[in-house]
This record gives sequence, structure tokens and C-alpha cells, in this order.
Amino acid sequence: MSFTFDQVDRFVAGTVGQPGERQFFLQVRHDRKIVSAALEKAQLLAMAQRIDLLTKQIAKENPNRKVVNFVRDDNPLETPVENDFTVGAISLVWNEALEKLCVELYAINEEQSDDEEIAELVLYVDLHQAQAFAARSVNVVNAGRLPCPFCAIPIDPRGHLCPRANGYKR
Repeated sequence: MSFTFDQVDRFVAGTVGQPGERQFFLQVRHDRKIVSAALEKAQLLAMAQRIDLLTKQIAKENPNRKVVNFVRDDNPLETPVENDFTVGAISLVWNEALEKLCVELYAINEEQSDDEEIAELVLYVDLHQAQAFAARSVNVVNAGRLPCPFCAIPIDPRGHLCPRANGYKR
């Protein structure tokens, strides 16, 4: 499976499930074509942080570039969320000629034979779309379980045995 989008209408990250049991997805839409890819929370956070750094660096290196304020998309993922593949590797490259960020996502498939192609998703997004994606992604990651104020381990809805309190619930 190979998906390529030269332009996208929507490029967002979101979750399915309750905090502590969430699955993270990246969703891309152009016209009626929607691709959803599962990824780890750490991958999403690293990707968002790198995109944020890239967009700031691009704006700094090109002061004449017209700055567009991005509109953050806070709508939920489009349903049904069907996992087209699971992300293994991520590549981010600024394409100066197109003035777009190229995002390449490659699937991880441990059961893959040598003659099978690796599923991939390649998309080109504008600078403001990239900034909106990064901002939303950080919010999505941070919307999970609250950390314990004593040990910083996430607190489950059922409670938390804090190691700093010698296992007593607080």
C-alpha cells in the first residue's frame, strides 16, 4: 500500500479510547480519500516537536515569508477510524521548491517477506498546516492521564499506588 497526497484538506492526530488505554492515530484526508495510520504516543510527540522546530527555523531563515496564522482543527477524527498501517519510521523534509513540508511515514511489518513492499504514506503540507498539526498533537498527547504530583507516574482512574508514599494511595 502506498498513499501519496500532493495536497491535503486535513492532517491531524487523535486518539481512540480512554486515557491509559488510548490508541494514537494520524489521519490524512483529501477530498473523499482518508488514510489513518496508528502510531505510538512517543512517535507522535517527537514528530510534533520536530515539526515545531522545523517551522520555527524556516520562519527564522525566511523573514520575508508571509506568516499565516494557522487555524487549529479541534474536531475529532473522522469515523470510522480504520487502521491502514502502523507507523514504524518517520521522515520530515522541507521542500524549498514547493514551499511545503514533506512527511513520509513508513509501516512497520515484522511478518513481511522480502518481495513485499513496505506500506508508506507521503504527504506535502503547507507551513500553516504543519504548525496546526504540531500544536494539536502536543495537546492530544498531554490530554491523557494526569501525573502524580509526588512521583510523576500517570494516575489511573482506579487510583495510584505511589512509590514515594511506600505504596499507599493518596
